[in-house]
Amino acid sequence: MNRTIRNIIIFVFVSLSCGWFGLFIDKIIESRLNEESLGMGIWLILPLVTTLLLRIFAGDGWKDIGLKLNIKGNIKWYIISFIIFPFVTIFILILGKIFGWINILNFKAKAYLAGFIGTLGVNFIKNFFEESVWRGYLTTKLLKTKIKDIWLYIIVGGIWGIWHLPYYLFFLPHSAMYEVLPVGRIVFAIISIITMVFWSVMFIELYRLTESIWSVVLLHTVEDSLINHLIIDGHIIIVSGKEILVSPIIGVITSLLYVCIGLILRYYRVKNYWKKSKPSHNRSVTASLPYDGSVTARTLCVM
Repeated sequence: MNRTIRNIIIFVFVSLSCGWFGLFIDKIIESRLNEESLGMGIWLILPLVTTLLLRIFAGDGWKDIGLKLNIKGNIKWYIISFIIFPFVTIFILILGKIFGWINILNFKAKAYLAGFIGTLGVNFIKNFFEESVWRGYLTTKLLKTKIKDIWLYIIVGGIWGIWHLPYYLFFLPHSAMYEVLPVGRIVFAIISIITMVFWSVMFIELYRLTESIWSVVLLHTVEDSLINHLIIDGHIIIVSGKEILVSPIIGVITSLLYVCIGLILRYYRVKNYWKKSKPSHNRSVTASLPYDGSVTARTLCVM
């Protein structure tokens, strides 16, 4: 077993067990299960601590951490990172309004804007740590294994989603969950995990296009500040039974739009890479490509 595979296994094991360990600690100290408990703190921070330890002591190093902004030639991707969630959310709201599925009479622009701006700072900090883990570490390390894109999306999105499982089943207040989708916790968790797999296409492709975590930190920050309090604070009301279709957070139509955007980004990345790698003097294209898992002849097809 090579070092990269070994460290990925260690990271995945810790990430998928830390939430349950946090719940165990909360039970021992008889702490109330909520979003401010010690157990939830353990769940949030342990994956990041693990990546730091693997980089320091297990040979992963720091070269691929993705902390450079890489602004040159990538400004358009940062702009896209900022506008994707607003664009799709507005489209969903218009669609829901047309079909009578979404009521926006309670929308208060001033209060909503205040909530959006007021949460940007804390969400930016939170998402710096989260994206350092899921894109800056797991995605980067899996790319070194020359994994096909479809499996990269499924594995990163799946582990990212399953990491949230203790949160959905225990830490997340039932009232907040019910505002998003009025179902039981297990059903909510399953739908949320699938949603994260869909979203991963877009997150991973923006990360690969910029080779920087900052594009996805921006993307994730806008998502958290824009969408969450739109639903939870009651700015819009979705007709009962239509949440699964047009919820800006976990609606099926919404998620499919994000998959389409992600695949468009992938198409551009692959096409641009082939253009840059166009052979001269009759060299074969395949021979000119680096064998680092970023783009290979085998990964040009999603499946």
